Amino acid sequence: MTTPHSPSNGINRRSLLARTVAAGIAGTAAITASAQEKVAPKPAADPSPNLKAPIITLKAGSLRGLREGKTLSFLGIKYADAERFGPPKPVQPWGDVKNAQVWGACCPSPIPDTVSFDDFVFPHRYWTANENCQYLNVWTQSLTPARKKPVMVWMHGGGFTNGASMEGYAYDGRSLSEFGDVVVVSVNHRLNVIGTLDVSAYGPEYANSRNTGMADLVASLQWVHDNIENFGGDPGNVTIFGQSGGGGKVSRLLHMPSAKGLFHKVICESTSPVDYRNTDPAKTIQAQRAIAAETLKVLNLTAADIGKLKAVPYLSLLAAATTATQTVARQTGMAVAVGGWDPVADDVNVLREFCDWAESIPYMIGNVLSEFSSNLNGSQFDKNEWSTKEIDSRLTAAFGAKKDDIVAEYRKLYPRRKVQDVLFLDSRFRPWTKTMIELKAEKAKAAVYSYMFTYEYPVNGGVTAFHCSEIAFAFHALAEPHIHLSTGGGPSALALQDKVSQAWVNFARTGNPSQPGLVWKPWTAAGHETMVFDTVSELRSLNDDKLLSLMPTPGPLGTPALAPAAKAPGRG
Repeated sequence: MTTPHSPSNGINRRSLLARTVAAGIAGTAAITASAQEKVAPKPAADPSPNLKAPIITLKAGSLRGLREGKTLSFLGIKYADAERFGPPKPVQPWGDVKNAQVWGACCPSPIPDTVSFDDFVFPHRYWTANENCQYLNVWTQSLTPARKKPVMVWMHGGGFTNGASMEGYAYDGRSLSEFGDVVVVSVNHRLNVIGTLDVSAYGPEYANSRNTGMADLVASLQWVHDNIENFGGDPGNVTIFGQSGGGGKVSRLLHMPSAKGLFHKVICESTSPVDYRNTDPAKTIQAQRAIAAETLKVLNLTAADIGKLKAVPYLSLLAAATTATQTVARQTGMAVAVGGWDPVADDVNVLREFCDWAESIPYMIGNVLSEFSSNLNGSQFDKNEWSTKEIDSRLTAAFGAKKDDIVAEYRKLYPRRKVQDVLFLDSRFRPWTKTMIELKAEKAKAAVYSYMFTYEYPVNGGVTAFHCSEIAFAFHALAEPHIHLSTGGGPSALALQDKVSQAWVNFARTGNPSQPGLVWKPWTAAGHETMVFDTVSELRSLNDDKLLSLMPTPGPLGTPALAPAAKAPGRG
């Protein structure tokens, strides 16, 4: 009888063991594979937050936006359409979902041929230009209508000649929206020759052509009123704010009857004066129409060819209107307003006085210490290394017999600033700001707040507060890489950013910019209460009338500050 261990069956102990082990391994593998099939994890979700981008439905149609961190961004939203010289009209409804994920076209403007002198400290970017430029952008933290968050509408600078809602890196509303839990909007609109050329003499369809750029801004605010609730915003709590030319825009809207009810607070930064009291609308309109007639003449067109003016290439139209403005100014001896493409008062679309309802609009206005007189422009980057003797020599060369009085007033008003900084003190924008404060305060039924931004950028030896320097702080944008580079991103800058941005947000929310530890009282004629923003921020009585009266008359806008002309011994 044979046994399993017998050689006669062809199987020995070693081979049997090998077969058993192999079978066991195979069985285990089979079981493991089967188990893996049953419990295999699902593929990891795509990490992109915009795999399914947010979609919002408005009255005219739906828009696809972006998720950027905590923020929901909708860019390049068309708020109006318009033909050249014609009024803005509501956009037609659309069927499909439109992408709102990139900036919209900006208004054409004179083509720059040099790099801006302030591009390091206030970096710019440029974009596609098109006359069909009525686009806006929205940043929000919620798409729930019931949230009713404060709305802040930014109107860019660049005078009425150039600029765009995306031009400054600081203009990105995402960081401000996140910091303040507000809805931020920024706007493009028509500028320069296509925003102000008055061809009203050539047909009723051109009746309001002299102010089409401002009409665009009113249309954008109407869009905000009609749609912002869908973005979690409160159409009953809209603050408009702007700097330089943007400051001129927000203040001019207080003169426009068509803007009634579309905004409720105003922040005006570093503006030129908006004072129409001494203008004569009839004469102004006559001069503007003369420019239009001369523009046709330069282009070899007649009044019968007005329709052809719509088809003239933009740059040709701009060049012709610029030449026409110079001709009319020379012939009439007038400083024709349209030469700077500024909107004018006609007592219909733009009144010479503030609208009566403007008396109840809270108003915050201010400027920066140096504006265009900063050492950024004069290249005096060694100012903080000057000896006492050298400082005195420069002050004497700049101010002569008035030196001691100027220094005494400056030290009284700005005790925390170095005395040599008076060489870079702005004496142009500050009087303009004071004019606006006084005009708004005359019949004000709401508070007027005044500020002065004096923070020195810690680069190139120390750059005094220059035109645009407060914008990144107001937008809480110091973390943006380009801006971080020029501000240094240090603790003092970040702390100041929180204070400035919080003041802007609090004003937008309640009409009072005060915050814990920084009480801000309204401006009065007796006290000249002004918030000075710096490494130490404080409310001061900043009555600088005497100092400004002592300062030399400023030269043409953009000329270097006083210090370069006041060369001290031993320096080239």
